[in-house]
Amino acid sequence: MRRYATGTLDLVSPHNPSASQLDLFSEEAPARRVWPVHELVDEVRDQVERRYLDVWVEGEISNFRPAPSGHVYFTLKDAEAQLPVVLFRRQATLLRFRPEDGLHVLVRGKVSVYAQRGQLQLVAETMEPVGAGSLQLAFEQLRDRLKAEGLFDVERKQPLPAFPRSVGIITSPTGAVIRDFLNIVARRHSGLNVLLYPVSVQGELAAAEIEGALAELNESSLVDVVVLARGGGSLEDLAAFNSERVARAIAASRLPVVSAVGHETDFTIADFVADLRAPTPSAAAELITEVQHYVAERLAGNDQRLERAARYQLLRARQRVDSLHAERAEWRMAALVQRLGQRLDDTVMRLDGALAFELRARQATVAEFAAAVLRHDPRRLLAAARERLSSARHRLDRSFERVLREATAQAHSAEARLRALSPLAVLDRGYALVQGADGALVRSAAQLAAGDLVTTRLSDGSFASRVEQTRLLDSTTRKRPRKK
Repeated sequence: MRRYATGTLDLVSPHNPSASQLDLFSEEAPARRVWPVHELVDEVRDQVERRYLDVWVEGEISNFRPAPSGHVYFTLKDAEAQLPVVLFRRQATLLRFRPEDGLHVLVRGKVSVYAQRGQLQLVAETMEPVGAGSLQLAFEQLRDRLKAEGLFDVERKQPLPAFPRSVGIITSPTGAVIRDFLNIVARRHSGLNVLLYPVSVQGELAAAEIEGALAELNESSLVDVVVLARGGGSLEDLAAFNSERVARAIAASRLPVVSAVGHETDFTIADFVADLRAPTPSAAAELITEVQHYVAERLAGNDQRLERAARYQLLRARQRVDSLHAERAEWRMAALVQRLGQRLDDTVMRLDGALAFELRARQATVAEFAAAVLRHDPRRLLAAARERLSSARHRLDRSFERVLREATAQAHSAEARLRALSPLAVLDRGYALVQGADGALVRSAAQLAAGDLVTTRLSDGSFASRVEQTRLLDSTTRKRPRKK
């Protein structure tokens, strides 16, 4: 007998023909449930996501496919199985290395089901390489890529100026790096000007600040060489100097760049791209001042040798003087004094000439500077502007007067023409206008009748009158007699 959850099952035997083949269960069989595909997939996805919410999976990357949206798709596999993985854009931007096929990685995320394909997948949150840190892997990948582009080639590196007048140092203003750098420069080359450009040397903003400092120093033309300096630290602390934007800013620099980052055993991407790598910031100060310091040491050595040679010659001269007779020695000493006096006079005259020439050159320079200052003197410029303003004002007044005269003449001419056309001018010549009681102009005696009230308009006034009698003239009467 086999036991089931629904009851007991008696096996039918040919020796037991009375057993019913239909009464197999003590209870009725459950009703069949039909699942729509999406409901079944959603149910499986919910179960899987609740069960495998946070898992770590180790394997090798294959079929790596970055999408234009920024999401990353790849397959994580080992010798016996494979699992599709999706790394969304937000998480992909936080990676410190570039995933690629064949890389052995450790991925953290949750297991889910992609419903459109009914496919099991791992939604990744973080990923790190196995066997090497993400920062170290990112360092190696960027180093190999920039090397392939030729940014590390010796041919593109610039030589340092032998006698720089000014050096710009990009570093933190509060660290010991700048103090050590200034101490060595003061000891080896006190005439070298040092321009500090303060930046953050670690943190998220450090790479952008270093890039901006390099660009600004190149545009300013205030320095002859740039030193990128920082003290030692971990790989995380030196991340800014291993960034691609700092590397490309160094490669684009017109000024020679010295990389002095970390300790002697530390190497960064900036070291490979820079024109010169110094083991430490102090060593960078020594390398920049090396030629000047060498010249100073040579001069000091020559001075010492010259002093020893002078003492030796003086000793030999004393010995020769002691071996000569007094009179001959006196004569030789007098001749020597005369020759030295002549040489002294010649030296003094040449020195006076050189000083006079230098003085004239300095005076000419001062005169040029004074002339330049006078040319740009605000008072002179203001006086010139005032003079131009006064001249413009005079021209404006004259133009205004001319325009006013022309307008007045035009007004007078128009007034004369208006007066000539005015009816009042006719009245001034002895004519009059007669208006009826309704104000209409009387043009004919036929318009009037005896007893009508009329108004007569003269040039200087008007008067009212009443018509007593009207008379019409015939055409012959209205004709004017011809003048004899």
